Amino acid sequence: MENNLYSARILIVDDEESIRQTFEIFLTSDGYQFVKTVATFDEAMEAMAHTAYDLIISDIVLIGPCGTDLLRKIRESGVKCPVVMITGFPNLESAAESVRHGAFDYISKPVNKETLLRFTRQALQHWSLENKAERLQRENEKYRRYLETIFRSVSDAIITVDADMKIVQLNETAEQWLKEKGAEGISDLNQLPSEISLACLDDARKVLQNGTEVRKHLIECHTPDDKTKIISLNASPLRGEDEEFQGVVIVARDMSIDEPREMNEIRSHFHGYVGSSPAMQKVYKLIENIGKVDTAVLITGESGTGKELAAEALHAESSRRDKPLIKVDCVSVAENLLESELFGHRKGAFTGADRDRAGRLLQADGGTLFLDEIGDISPRTQLLLLRFLQEKTFTPVGQDEPIQVDVRVIAATNVDFQEMVTQGKFREDLYYRLKVIEVRLPPLRERTNGIPLLANHFLELFRKQLGKKIAIISDQALECMARYSWPGNVRELRHVMERACVLCDGPVLLLKHMPEDLQRPIIKEAQPTSVSPPPIPQNNLTEPFPTTPHYQREDEKIIEALRQTHGNKAKAAKLLGIARSTLYRQMQRYNIED
Repeated sequence: MENNLYSARILIVDDEESIRQTFEIFLTSDGYQFVKTVATFDEAMEAMAHTAYDLIISDIVLIGPCGTDLLRKIRESGVKCPVVMITGFPNLESAAESVRHGAFDYISKPVNKETLLRFTRQALQHWSLENKAERLQRENEKYRRYLETIFRSVSDAIITVDADMKIVQLNETAEQWLKEKGAEGISDLNQLPSEISLACLDDARKVLQNGTEVRKHLIECHTPDDKTKIISLNASPLRGEDEEFQGVVIVARDMSIDEPREMNEIRSHFHGYVGSSPAMQKVYKLIENIGKVDTAVLITGESGTGKELAAEALHAESSRRDKPLIKVDCVSVAENLLESELFGHRKGAFTGADRDRAGRLLQADGGTLFLDEIGDISPRTQLLLLRFLQEKTFTPVGQDEPIQVDVRVIAATNVDFQEMVTQGKFREDLYYRLKVIEVRLPPLRERTNGIPLLANHFLELFRKQLGKKIAIISDQALECMARYSWPGNVRELRHVMERACVLCDGPVLLLKHMPEDLQRPIIKEAQPTSVSPPPIPQNNLTEPFPTTPHYQREDEKIIEALRQTHGNKAKAAKLLGIARSTLYRQMQRYNIED
């Protein structure tokens, strides 16, 4: 502040030339850069007409109009800078008159250097603080008008309430909405009409109780003409300057015509995967790290969790990405043909071998071989695969000389390998050869917070494929998906979303478009029960849905699917969203008879 003071403009008014010169010398020698001196009232008025001064020092006694007249004229003209009056004949009357006309202070002659500099510094500091306060006030007023303009013009309905649920302020959109509902002029949040009143009340209470924001969620509202609108609600605490809690701000938006928005989650997409949960973030990071390492990888996880995607991602992250990725589904190839499929054969090696055939290992030379469902291979194939992993060579069927290739092996299974090893169904040495590094893919029921992202991804996919205009998914539909156990995992979710998109003929995908198995938990909650129902999760993509109990075990679902399809396993597998081979294995695991 001191440096700014020395650049101030100072005007000295005194009819004695010696005093004017003395004051000017005192001030300039102390560092003040702009000091002007004049002798009369008229000269002072002329100087102020051309320059805005930060401080005026004037003698009361002047030739012609006196200093008090000058002070009065200064204030009448709107000049607000401090004015210090000086007199050689101090008395109470002159001092009172100077103060009455707005003088900053009153100094008696003789004025020494220290006194002049002290009053000059005090007056300029006071002027600086006044200017700063006025500037801040102008900025605050400008900001207030700016916020009011936004508040009035925003298309969302905004309602602010105090701690007693009394409405403090509404914007024009909210006022228009209440007018349309016949609730114009209400003063209490409890008086809000229609379905969203309960949601608004519930959100406001949560904010009042916890002091934290209730993030955006979607509510189905039914109009008088039997149409469904989707309202997005968001409630936040309203705090004062000292972070004192003052109430709640509720924002409501009609989402019925909006297009789905991109989820601003970190790493929500990765090599074909869609998901932003902590569990999937770990999978992404692990694939990135081990993709660059040329070693065998075992991918484990239930059917439908995306094991083939993991193999593709590992290959894409490796230095072999420009070489072939060869895939073998060990279940789909007959056991007696799998050896030939992997290692190839020579013409005449066995009946029907009418020509040489390069096996998948040779085709993958320089690249990656992905062996899906490796838990189903025969003991002989297990032995041959173990030799290849140890020696990097193999011998085609009907050939004597081995062939050396550079192939990275990635295997996948949805069975409990450790249990198979214990039961003697899988070689322990091969198991540990394959399991140098394991990538475990979490089932969908362990990452239900990723369901909204996946559901919207499939919505985007199928609405384009089917030529639909579905824009969004309701809270209730997402809720029922979050409560479901998903035995078929992401594959089953894809089938469910495809079915729902086929059935939906409006802009919003609703609860009624979900299969009955998914709706059943919601229906049960609506019935009287002695057990408190689990809490309803919010549509909050940054907070996970609460873990809910599975309403039907996997073995029960398999039995139910077989019952519905009258024992047709192909139809039952399709209904469950799993592969037929997976259904066979699960039937064997749970001892389910035909």
